Amino acid sequence: MIHDIFMPALSSTMTEGKIVSWVKSPGDKIEKGDTVVIVESDKADMDVESFYEGYLATILVEEGNDAPVGAAIALLAETEAEIEAAKQQAANQGQASSPETPAPAATPEPEPEPVATTASNSASNGNGRIVASPRARKLAKELKVDLATLKGSGPYGRIIAEDVEAATGTAAKSQTALVTQPSPTQLAAAPPAPPRQAPPAHASATIGKTVSMNTLQKAVVRNMVASLEVPDFRVGYTISTDELDKLYKKIKSKGVTMTALLAKAIAMTLHKHPIVNAAYNNDSIQYNEDINVSVAVAMPDGGLITPVLQKADQIDIYSLSRTWKSLVERARSKQLQPEEYNSGTFTISNLGMFGVDRFDAILPPGQGAILAVGASRPQVVATPEGMMRVQRQMQVNMTCDHRTIYGADAAAFLKDLADLLENDTHSLTL
Repeated sequence: MIHDIFMPALSSTMTEGKIVSWVKSPGDKIEKGDTVVIVESDKADMDVESFYEGYLATILVEEGNDAPVGAAIALLAETEAEIEAAKQQAANQGQASSPETPAPAATPEPEPEPVATTASNSASNGNGRIVASPRARKLAKELKVDLATLKGSGPYGRIIAEDVEAATGTAAKSQTALVTQPSPTQLAAAPPAPPRQAPPAHASATIGKTVSMNTLQKAVVRNMVASLEVPDFRVGYTISTDELDKLYKKIKSKGVTMTALLAKAIAMTLHKHPIVNAAYNNDSIQYNEDINVSVAVAMPDGGLITPVLQKADQIDIYSLSRTWKSLVERARSKQLQPEEYNSGTFTISNLGMFGVDRFDAILPPGQGAILAVGASRPQVVATPEGMMRVQRQMQVNMTCDHRTIYGADAAAFLKDLADLLENDTHSLTL
């Protein structure tokens, strides 16, 4: 019997996926649970495993190409004798396609079960197979390195690209563009979010050319267009950061990041203002049970992703900081699980680390508000006694969905957030 291997839906918003690399080659024997292909969804690279045993007969969608969700990307033959029949079937599908346009991937029949599903990126999935990042698998394939001989240095023993490089003494090509990054000493003293990457070495090659968007950038476009349908408004507030800065200097040596401090403060304030943590849903207001704070992170190859600090109001600041560092690391290597980037109930966008004074952020679909955080700068202010003094201040602007949040709601939220950051920072460490 011949089965279609379909492009799986790796997230609720995914409409198409890109083939990052084929782990198996035509003719390879496939066991149930084997990783067959690595697919790039709108947010992450995911392993796709086979439900059945058989042989990879033919590949319909090559590496680097896109296919819509549900489309056939390869054919699986249950026996070696059926491989030729599968190849003929693929050839017939190609002939049936219009000669004037590229042949689309075959449309799956409704009856058969899909042959592949996404696998967890956890290092221990219970089937004993080698767990490695998609980039490590691709690099190992190029450099002809047996992953079974390597010891992983990634989370939970996962093999990462650096492990493959160390085994061969060959630096990955993708690292050549990063040689101008700050030293580890500089990074330790920098703001908590990673510094801006140096322009890729091939950047000059794109000048004057039209470059197709990657899958993540296309997803951002869809989300931003959807946001245009929301009646929103913006409210700004000036917050003194003197006390927040003092707290950060006191505990940053323990691994605490400024991003985690802001997320914690916002989560605690959201606990008092559930309407700001709510979302519009078909003429109803969906009050979320958990407070999940998303933080926008720019991706090195374009687009952005919003890793989520789940239940941020319930987690201590030290654990929250460790979680944030892990999320950023895995976000930049496209290793986040869907629930780690699509479960947010409120979003922070912080451009203050780049020196931006103030800006407006676009409301993410499915959320009621997003907070744009500007840089903290020293300002000369008047005291109640009529004297002058220097105070560090930052500007924040909140974009709100006016279907659920009114101006008074937003103002009350920002007032309480400012009060916490200015007068009650010790509560962030409790």
